[in-house]
Amino acid sequence: MTTTVAVTGAYGKAGRAVVADLLAHGYEVLASDLAGPAGDQNDLGTPLVLADLTDYGQAFEAVAGADVVVHLANIPAPGRATAPETLNRNTAMNQNVFLAAARLGVRRVVWASSETTLGLPFDTAPRYAPVDEAHFPLPTTTYALSKVLAEQAAHHVSEWSGIPFVGLRLSNIHTVEDYAAVPGYHHDPALRRWNLWGYADVRDVATAFRLGVESDSTGSQNVVIAAGDTIMDTPSGELLAREFPGVRLTREIDTFETLLAVDGARELLGYHPAHSWRQHVG
Repeated sequence: MTTTVAVTGAYGKAGRAVVADLLAHGYEVLASDLAGPAGDQNDLGTPLVLADLTDYGQAFEAVAGADVVVHLANIPAPGRATAPETLNRNTAMNQNVFLAAARLGVRRVVWASSETTLGLPFDTAPRYAPVDEAHFPLPTTTYALSKVLAEQAAHHVSEWSGIPFVGLRLSNIHTVEDYAAVPGYHHDPALRRWNLWGYADVRDVATAFRLGVESDSTGSQNVVIAAGDTIMDTPSGELLAREFPGVRLTREIDTFETLLAVDGARELLGYHPAHSWRQHVG
């Protein structure tokens, strides 16, 4: 029997890749977003329902009929709206979707948390590197706070309902087209120190969501999703020593290895990032 996945935020950068990946792997997708061409008048490969998830009734309708919920709809970053609006709208969207999923008794919820819950932007140095799940919680913006509150809500709704929740702490998402800008960072490591030079290829993000849908995890668990390398052409250890002197490395790292540890995602989901900017920039 085909599994039906409700994908919120389906018309965004990550959402479009997630929908395409799920369809390519035989899933049926119920796509929704706040904006975009409704119905079949889009290039998603499945109809799009317009829904404002800050309204519980619309959130309920967006996920009704699904076996699994993939929730990406949120104001996607700090600075896209006022601080109170970011906190209020994201919190409402997340809690409405989680509560609707619990009421409907779906099998699993996989949702977009954020690397910002770990202390980003790093205006002050991280406690250690690579930064992993134990660096949580350290919100420094209302956007990050909205994700921390969502992780707490997911924990409790999972306990109440018995539904497994998987939160993906996504690093800065890049498409292939975005990689053209990468060489412009290389002259000044300070330009990207805010997230320890991390990024995530949108194709790996899509895979991570599908792995979350297919996983057999229990409870509510949250893991970092990033590329396997940094976005820089300077070795990771040198970057850390230059921009954050005194921050200790907790283990040996490879030359260009990510400083946003993906070990937790590897263990929980079998996540192995397959894409790098280095494959596209000569």
